[in-house]
This record gives sequence, structure tokens and C-alpha cells, in this order.
Amino acid sequence: MNFVGTSLRAGAVLLASLSIADAQISRMPQTVQDRLQQVGPGWGKDIPGNIEKTLQAYTPVLAAAPKAGVKVTRDIGYGGDARQRLDVYRPQTGANTPVVVFFHGGAYTRGERNVNAEVYANIPIWFARNGILGINADYRLAPAVKWPAAAQDVGAVVKWVKQNAASFGGDPNRLYLMGHSAGATHVASYVFINSLHPPEGPGVAGILLISGRYDFRPNPDDPNLANFQAYFGTDKSQYAKQSPINYVQTAAPLPTFIAIAEYDNPDLDTQGALLLAAICQRDRSCPRFTRLERHNHLSEIYQFNTPDEAFAREALEFIRRNR
Repeated sequence: MNFVGTSLRAGAVLLASLSIADAQISRMPQTVQDRLQQVGPGWGKDIPGNIEKTLQAYTPVLAAAPKAGVKVTRDIGYGGDARQRLDVYRPQTGANTPVVVFFHGGAYTRGERNVNAEVYANIPIWFARNGILGINADYRLAPAVKWPAAAQDVGAVVKWVKQNAASFGGDPNRLYLMGHSAGATHVASYVFINSLHPPEGPGVAGILLISGRYDFRPNPDDPNLANFQAYFGTDKSQYAKQSPINYVQTAAPLPTFIAIAEYDNPDLDTQGALLLAAICQRDRSCPRFTRLERHNHLSEIYQFNTPDEAFAREALEFIRRNR
């Protein structure tokens, strides 16, 4: 009887959470809802085509989104390479605010902090509108560089924030790194692999990892295998050494938020679950984790600064509670 009662309560909570997600998506224009439904189950069958369809659906919504009160300082260098640049989005009021740095995806070989005028500026804009200093950063790409260059760039951005955030109103001691896809891999690598950050630690208050790869055992039919190999190499004997998941046990515990999408890139949803399990096992307590229903690998990020703000609000709560 107790088991049945517990199961019913758990089911009720699950249904409630799904209803909230559905209610949030229902706030979006019908054209976006239709596009998500159309693309969803077939995401992995035509990733480039579905990326373009999703971008086309969200760009006009983001163009009309509120941006007032956010002061932007663009194209600041944090290193000598042309790719080592970032943009700062400052809230209208406030000092000593938390800082969120976003690292985009792009399968290790491509990607820009500004795909267009709206993406991925929508993320630091949303955080700045909610009283947090937002930073949008680029990093070096393969094949020009190999592992661990991009993770080292994450560390260089952390160093820049420590030295400069206060002049923009941010608190460098409340720094959160947010990575999506390849960006999540680079953030996880920097934070979990002790040799990639200073001896005193990664210097961050927490991390948000969205649809990244953490355990490097790529399948031969992975659509991004060539891009993966361009950055990590083709020597399979090195993959275990490069995998951030294999360093979780020796890494210091850090507030972590892991997210995946219902319609994610092949294997990336399971990657998030594997990292969740590793942290749960280490800490005997699980970090925050969410699966974004009805969203794909890019809509999960494009939804920031739109009426569909359930995930964005959860990210904000994670930062404010630091858990």
C-alpha cells in the first residue's frame, strides 16, 4: 500500500511538472509550437536542416523580445587569438551581482557567440534583465586547435572575469559557467580535470551543463564523429584520459545543474544521465537535473528570453540558491 501511494504521488508530481512545461510552451506563437512538433521526433535524421528550421522559428520571436535596460559592451579580448573574444551584458541597476558566462556549442569545429543578431545574445540578455551580469564567450575551434585548447580557453575566461567583473558590477566570487553542447563539454573538462585549472581550484561557484558529451565512446554512426575526431583525435586509447566523467571522483564537489532535451542529438541525453549518475554516486546526493519536454537540442537554448521561460527560471533559481 505504501509503495502504491508513493508511486501515485510521484506520478502526480511528474504530471504536474509536464503540465507546467506544456503551459510554458503554449505561451509561444503557434508557428513555433508547430515547428517544434514537426521537427521533434525527426531531429537526429537531419540535424543541419532541423537546426536551420529551429533558428528560423525562434529568430523573429527573439527579435521582438524585451531588451530594455541592458547595457552591452562587445568584442572584448581575453586572449591573443581572434576567437578569444567575449561580450558583456550588464543589468540596468545593481552591484556585486552574480556572473553567468555562456559557452556556445558547434560540434567542436564551428559555432559563434553571435549566430545572428539574436542568438546567442538572448541568453546573457535574459540574465541581465533578471539582475545578473551576463557574458557571451567564443573559444578556439578544431581543426586549428586540439584538446584541451577550448577547455583552457574556459579557464582564460574565468581569469578575465576574476580580474574584470567588478568593473562591470559583477561579483567574481559568484561566477557560474553555462555550457551548451560542445560548450558544456569544455566547461566540464575545465572544472572536473584538475590539471586544467589552477591549483586553488576552478574558481567558480557552480556550473550549468546542457546537452554535452562527457564520456568519450563515440559510436561509428555518430553524425558528429568527424568533428569529434577533429578536436579529440582519432586515437581511441586517449579518449578515457580526455573524458571529464572519469575525473568526477577526484574533483571537488561543486553545485551542478545538468539538462538534456527530449529530442536531443544522438546519445547526448544519455551522456547527461551518465554524468548525473557519476555525481550522485560520488556525493551520495544528486545534483539538479531536468529533461526538457518537447524541446530539441537547440530550442532548449533558444527559449531564453521568450515567454517559454520555465527552464530559464529554473536556471535562475539554481544560481540564486546555489544548488
